[in-house]
Amino acid sequence: MLCEECPPVQVSRRIGAPAPDIFGFLADPRRHVELDGSGMVRGTVDARIMTAVGDVFVMRMYYARLGDYEMNNHIVEYELNRRIGWEPEAGRGHPDAGSATARWGHRWSFALDPDGAAATVVTEIYDCSRLPADERAGMDNGRCWIDSMAATLERLDQLCTC
Repeated sequence: MLCEECPPVQVSRRIGAPAPDIFGFLADPRRHVELDGSGMVRGTVDARIMTAVGDVFVMRMYYARLGDYEMNNHIVEYELNRRIGWEPEAGRGHPDAGSATARWGHRWSFALDPDGAAATVVTEIYDCSRLPADERAGMDNGRCWIDSMAATLERLDQLCTC
């Protein structure tokens, strides 16, 4: 059930690079370890670039409480050079892997809005409105990710403008 009282958490940054360049980093899971501001992403399991809704990419992750595990990320939003988003599903090594609760319904996405010919406003969005209330409360309705999201956009900026 969608929670109306917990809108998605968003962090934006103007990056001095065109949207197609930025989108290339976001659609390539091999680059996510470089982008990750949370410190949880350890690498990708495969080398495919995402090209459409329905694609799935698998990331190796680490979280102190869980140790090493994988997340199967299902592309649910894809508009070339404008928007990409995925819903994670617990994968190998995660305690919820293979269970009915493996795909929680939360979503990570990036919206790219061109700002002239050589700059883009990039917004990272975390939507946990479909999670149970106790899980949302444990992450302050997603606000616990704000610093990590800002760090991700800072890293993306550095990668795209160096």
